[in-house]
Amino acid sequence: MKKFKIFIACDTTNPNVIRKIISHTKTNKLDIGYKLGIEFFYSKDGRKFISKLKNKRIFLDLKLNDIPNTCASTINSLKDLKNISYLTVHINGGYEMLKAIKKESKKINKRLKILGVTVLTSFSSSSIKKIGHTKSIKELVKKQAVLAKAAKLDGIVCSGYEVKLLKKICKKMDIITPGIRLIGDRAGDQKRVVSPREAFNNGATAIVMGRSITTGNIKNNIQKLVKSLN
Repeated sequence: MKKFKIFIACDTTNPNVIRKIISHTKTNKLDIGYKLGIEFFYSKDGRKFISKLKNKRIFLDLKLNDIPNTCASTINSLKDLKNISYLTVHINGGYEMLKAIKKESKKINKRLKILGVTVLTSFSSSSIKKIGHTKSIKELVKKQAVLAKAAKLDGIVCSGYEVKLLKKICKKMDIITPGIRLIGDRAGDQKRVVSPREAFNNGATAIVMGRSITTGNIKNNIQKLVKSLN
């Protein structure tokens, strides 16, 4: 039986909370990894804690976005974190930045996959226009995906709404989908939300789930997730 790949978003600055999440999400029915973002990485003991995580698939969600030289130097500064499997960068940083990041990542860890972030799932059609974009979200995501592919990134991060479109462009790339909610859960600050089953049916390689799993009884929520995918 295929094991669906799930990254649990550990959105906290508290290492004890992350220990609890890891402990309570153990299951042989899913392929579980853990997403750690800037909130935790920049906290007092975040980096040290991450460096000590062993035998876990770690998704470091830093969403790098700066001039090429600065981003390349930032990648080099992560060379001690050999346990990181995935790292995110904003595609909006441009082709030269993406190429610089990919080139530097090969030097520090050949197994590290660089994922390009498209339009955040917290954006709606109206909010994207407020920051100056005239194209639709799908048109913008398509252009970003083409750029990420040209820069030879390993994967794309996009909402479940755009997965089918990007499968045609990024055939050999990972497509990881955040903004996932179990049916009946509140969307919160997310605007483009789909269920786990819908994301995988659309062609996602993996999904990212936070509040639907980490709020309330984590073990029960994992069982709900397993049931929803059967």
